[in-house]
Amino acid sequence: MSGQIRIVGLISDTHGLLREEAVRALRGSDLILHAGDVGKPEILETLRELAPVVAVRGNIDTAKWAQALPATAVAEAGPARIYILHNVRDLDLNPAAAGFDMVLSGHSHKPGKTEKHGVIYVNPGSAGPRRFQLPVTVARLDLSKEPWGIDFTSLEIK
Repeated sequence: MSGQIRIVGLISDTHGLLREEAVRALRGSDLILHAGDVGKPEILETLRELAPVVAVRGNIDTAKWAQALPATAVAEAGPARIYILHNVRDLDLNPAAAGFDMVLSGHSHKPGKTEKHGVIYVNPGSAGPRRFQLPVTVARLDLSKEPWGIDFTSLEIK
């Protein structure tokens, strides 16, 4: 999956709702990573119309179709090795020692980016139904420049 991947769309916690704003924000991605709580298989089908998709199973993904989704996944995107899981609290390896550049997770619905021991931790936030007062967001990872850029996009709710 490495090839000419420059732009990686990051999405999580759709909970069965794929907003048109999310589709627009992810258009132009070379690869899309979904960090779980997909909710419906149609969401992954729609995302696959935009770009190849790597998705993991979240805690709400209990239906039969979702059993095919792994609990964790590895994506190689250009120069980046990305470890994907739904809840970062379930991380059971040392990503730096394992050679990962990034850990992508969801679950908390809180968008954010931190760095620890040379590993970037990203939560794109929730792209599905609004929860509490948290923003509704997706993110894009730009691997074409150093340092890699991560831009969060707020999805306007009308």
